[in-house]
Amino acid sequence: MPVPGPPTIASGPSACSTALRWIGVSGGTSLGYGAHGKLPGGVAGGLARRLPRRSRGPPGGAARAPDESRARDRDQQAEDIVFEQLEHLHDAGARFTAVSEERGVVDFGADSVLVVIDPIDGSMNAKRGLTHHALSIAVADGPTMADVQFGYVFDLGPGEEWRAELGGGALLDDQPVRPQPQRRTADGKLELIAIESADPRWLAASSDALCDVAHRVRAMGSIAISLCQVAETRVDGMATLWKSRAVDCAAAQLIVRESGGLVRFTGMEHPLGAPLDLEPRAPVVAARTPEAPEELAGLPATQAGTMER
Repeated sequence: MPVPGPPTIASGPSACSTALRWIGVSGGTSLGYGAHGKLPGGVAGGLARRLPRRSRGPPGGAARAPDESRARDRDQQAEDIVFEQLEHLHDAGARFTAVSEERGVVDFGADSVLVVIDPIDGSMNAKRGLTHHALSIAVADGPTMADVQFGYVFDLGPGEEWRAELGGGALLDDQPVRPQPQRRTADGKLELIAIESADPRWLAASSDALCDVAHRVRAMGSIAISLCQVAETRVDGMATLWKSRAVDCAAAQLIVRESGGLVRFTGMEHPLGAPLDLEPRAPVVAARTPEAPEELAGLPATQAGTMER
C-alpha cells in the first residue's frame, strides 16, 4: 500500500486532530499507513481537545494547588481516548494486542501485532503543571524493541509530533529531523545529556560518573520526550538511571534510531532485546555516536539497574 503524502500542520492544539496521517494495522503482521487505523493522530487530537487544562488561578494570584483527583481523572481520560481509537481499529477489522501502562495487556484478537501505549508519559509533570508530558504509541510485529515498526510521540507541552517508521526515517511535525553533530567540551565531556528516573538515590550513585561524562544535565520528567531530544541533538545523549519500561520508550527509541542515533538497553544480550511488556526491564541509553552510549552505560546507577525502587 503506498504511503500518502505528508499532512500539513497548523498552529494550536485543535490542529492535532488532522496533523498526522493515520497508521493502519490491517491484521496479521501487516503494518503501514492505510485506511484501517486512525490511532496516533486521532488520540493526539482527542487529548489536546478534551483533557482539562490546569487552572492558573486569578490574574496576579498564585496558581491553584494541583488537585490529586483531577490529576487521576486526566490519566483516566487519556486512557479512555486511546482505547476508543483501539476499539475503532478493532471494529474495522484489525486484530492486535494492546500493552498499556494503565490497563495492562488487552487482547484485541491477535498477539502477532503489539500496540504499546503510554497515554501520558510524564504524568507527574502534567499533575504539577509542568510543560513536558506526552502520548507515546509504538506498533511492533514481534516481542522486543528490535521489532518496533512505527513510533509516535506527541509532546502535549509544545505540541510537537515526533514519528518514525522502520526504514523510513524520523519526522518532527512532518519534516525530516535534522540532527546536528554531537557536541563535546574541550575536555571531552558530552556537552549536555538528559537523565530520567531521577530519584535522588540514583542521582547520588551516578554523580561521580556524571561528572566524568557530562558537562551539564537536564531532567525533563519523560523518558519518551528525553529520547526524542536525542533525535535532533538538542541533547548529546540520554540515560535512565533505573530500569525503563516498554510503554515509556518503545516509540521514542525507534525515533532515535531512524534519525541515525544509537540506542542500547543495558544488561540485555542484544542492545534492542528488551521485551515489550509491562515490567521494568533495563536502563536505556541513547546518543549520536557509537562511543557515547558506552560512556553513558557506565553510569553506576545504570549499571546497578537492580537497585530497589
